[in-house]
Amino acid sequence: MLGTVLLLLALAKPACPSPANVSSRRAEALKRLLEVFGMEDPPPPPAHFKQPPQYMVDLFNTVANADGVTKNPDILEGNTVRSFLDKTHGEKMRFLFVLSSVAKNEKVLTAELHLFRLWPRATDGPKRHHFCQVSVYQVLKKQEPDAPGGKKLLAARLVSLQDSGWEVFAITQAVRDWTEDESSNQGLLVTVQGLGGSPLDPPALQFASGRDHHESKKPMLVLFTDDGRRGASLPMAGIPDSQSPAPVLPAKMLVPKPSGSRSTRSLDRLQPCQRHPLSVDFEEIGWSGWIISPRGYNAFHCKGSCPFPLGENMRPTNHATVQSIINALKLSEGVSSPCCVPDKLYSINLLYFDDDENVVLKQYDDMVAGSCGCH
Repeated sequence: MLGTVLLLLALAKPACPSPANVSSRRAEALKRLLEVFGMEDPPPPPAHFKQPPQYMVDLFNTVANADGVTKNPDILEGNTVRSFLDKTHGEKMRFLFVLSSVAKNEKVLTAELHLFRLWPRATDGPKRHHFCQVSVYQVLKKQEPDAPGGKKLLAARLVSLQDSGWEVFAITQAVRDWTEDESSNQGLLVTVQGLGGSPLDPPALQFASGRDHHESKKPMLVLFTDDGRRGASLPMAGIPDSQSPAPVLPAKMLVPKPSGSRSTRSLDRLQPCQRHPLSVDFEEIGWSGWIISPRGYNAFHCKGSCPFPLGENMRPTNHATVQSIINALKLSEGVSSPCCVPDKLYSINLLYFDDDENVVLKQYDDMVAGSCGCH
């Protein structure tokens, strides 16, 4: 009899999770986390060290703080910015950008061609020109773009010959054509002419090429798109400086943990509803190879009780106040007390390499609990 009781107790006692179960749960958790970030598989890290374009780094720093939390949700047009480097390997004034990584559900809002204007070459004799006309064409006939119907004008402007720096041309319609029909992408042609449209030989203005100049000056196509992913209807706002997230701590969120002791759980229920740290470390979960910034972020979570009567510091909704009264007075069976949940959510931004080693800036809604309340 005693042996039977001991056997039953042994069977009833929960066993420690095996390494295989822990590994399986971790894999499932990582898969679900990828779904939150809109991916099926994590992009592979670049084969060789790559410096992200400075424009994309600066844009990330403008949009987000060091933890990736959005400073101002109205800065970006759409929720995705993609950068592409020229694939012509330095063919002068011809540019080609491969857009196969743009998803079919992404709406192209704005497309920009970024070209770095080099200092003009020293010439003999007095300078006769202070400006030239730069035109950007969509190539329609790859082999004979100068033939009738071989190209379509996208943008043109006068450019100074007195300095150097970036020139940005809007080419949105061409990129929309290419994303709808990939085979129509024959590239771009850039011409430099005098003020009256006369050819300049040699050209008074040159742009940096992908082959002959430093990586920081390479021709680049920048796409502002929207993939249609939207979060919940909770208030969204830039995070105030006074409420900046706490420093990121090593995260263990993807490893199953035994629950705390009964006394600890009881103590948690007695604490008032408030926000607590919940840190995510991308290096610990194996994503540091393809994520450029941030290295991690503090998602925060809400925990605590919503006891009757609910004070203003618990930010209750009218519905929560009524529910609290019904629960306290036992006016109806099965009505629980209100729950401690986020009542403000912030978005975060990731700067990362995609499958084709292009650099992408993407904004994800509802990723950080900004504050907690009883609802």
